[in-house]
Amino acid sequence: MSTENAARAAPAAAERPAVRKLSIADLRDALTRGVNDFNARPTHIPFLCVIYPIVALIAGRAYAGYDFLPLIFPIIAGFALLGPVVAIGLYELSYRHERNEAMTWRDALSVVHSPAIRSIVILAAILLAIFLIWLAVAWAIYALTLGVAPPESLGAFVNAVFTTPAGWTLIGVGNLVGLVFAVGVLTISVVSFPMLLDRNPGVGAAVATSVRVVLANPVPMAVWGLIVVASLIGGAIPALIGLAVAMPVLGHATWHLYRKAVA
Repeated sequence: MSTENAARAAPAAAERPAVRKLSIADLRDALTRGVNDFNARPTHIPFLCVIYPIVALIAGRAYAGYDFLPLIFPIIAGFALLGPVVAIGLYELSYRHERNEAMTWRDALSVVHSPAIRSIVILAAILLAIFLIWLAVAWAIYALTLGVAPPESLGAFVNAVFTTPAGWTLIGVGNLVGLVFAVGVLTISVVSFPMLLDRNPGVGAAVATSVRVVLANPVPMAVWGLIVVASLIGGAIPALIGLAVAMPVLGHATWHLYRKAVA
């Protein structure tokens, strides 16, 4: 085992790390550092290679049968719940960049050899379970508002959603419930994945620290959540191409936010 991995191998001491108060200026600085990391090692090509096959599969399934239409938006929106998992390799690149070390594709993939990989997989499985629960809840909301019968066509589906009282109820309740899921995931994961990669304290300690960061900084964390949502929506508008930049920048920025939030 290398000296670096040896230093990160054993779980950190049981004492709780101190969490810091954050300001809006800290968020801006984290984003600036995230942009700098992205410029140092652009990662838009791998993200394009992941995003478009997924989109193609969703679109193909939707056109194959209209029964899938009600889940398209929940699936796309729910990808944000899995964002911390997708960004793990980016955290490793940011870690190396701040130490003036080489940043290569192999380094980004080296997280699979991290001493904390077992904890990372467990936490990733938790987020995946939350994502699947969100899809089940989203389908239940659709069934309770517009019924269980599949839409007759794309036009009929759009008309039912945007021009009927049941459709507006679906939009309102769905977004409200989605917000609850998003806040929950942000609370348990905003610093937990970077912390696992950096210190390997175990899943419980990492999640507990993430919760304490959010409770200590409710306003900055709310603003951070809005920044994430706005960035993903803005990146998705130009044919999803912007996501190939927005997602890596947010991933790198999250690493620097962790550095600022946890002493």
